[in-house]
Amino acid sequence: MATDVHRPVTPTVTQAVRVEGLSRTFDGRAVIDDLRLDIAPGEFVALLGRSGCGKSTLLRILAGLDRDIKGTALVPRRRAVAFQAPRLMPWKKVWRNVLLGLPGKPERARAERTLDEVGLGHRAGAWPKTLSGGEAQRASLARALVREPDLLLLDEPFGALDALTRIKAQHLVAEVWQRRGCAVLLVTHDVEEAVLLADRVLVMDDGRIAHEQHVGLDRPRDITDPRFAELRAGLLRRLGVDTA
Repeated sequence: MATDVHRPVTPTVTQAVRVEGLSRTFDGRAVIDDLRLDIAPGEFVALLGRSGCGKSTLLRILAGLDRDIKGTALVPRRRAVAFQAPRLMPWKKVWRNVLLGLPGKPERARAERTLDEVGLGHRAGAWPKTLSGGEAQRASLARALVREPDLLLLDEPFGALDALTRIKAQHLVAEVWQRRGCAVLLVTHDVEEAVLLADRVLVMDDGRIAHEQHVGLDRPRDITDPRFAELRAGLLRRLGVDTA
């Protein structure tokens, strides 16, 4: 019988994440069913799938927010998550939001350095209600990055942004990932976004990884490249979307 295991340790030097035999049920229904997943240190993985397939449940498990599981989920001690909603505390200024939850009494300068990294240093002393949607999302990303994570978990962080702001946010995440070198798991519904950012794209279906696609394109990627279009079309077909 599988055992309930969730250990915040990096299992080996060749893996940032190792998941084996993972299952999660809700009211007797298996949302994640005997799932296996490995993510290498520094690898950028995107996870696609229809709504309700278990993507966000898996991310919450890896983040340590859901421990009612069967199987094994080994993750780094230093990990952080950014959600679609920035979840900023309105009564705390931006820099205090960035430091929220850190142990001890970290100095404002630590928050400001990370805000500078995401292009938001000039709004460190602002109130969250004065931020645009893109700025709020950058503040949320800074709050994750200030923890110096070995694993960065992103749950549809660009879903609520307008098209132009979304493109800018995608470029920012790509730059930060290349500079930081941490492993990333991005949950998204956007196939183009997945191909644009990830080293490897996974398609989840019925609680399991149903398809794996390596993206062997040079960076920065060009969405007009025929090879990009071919990868995008193939993934859409896997998701049941007719591209003809």
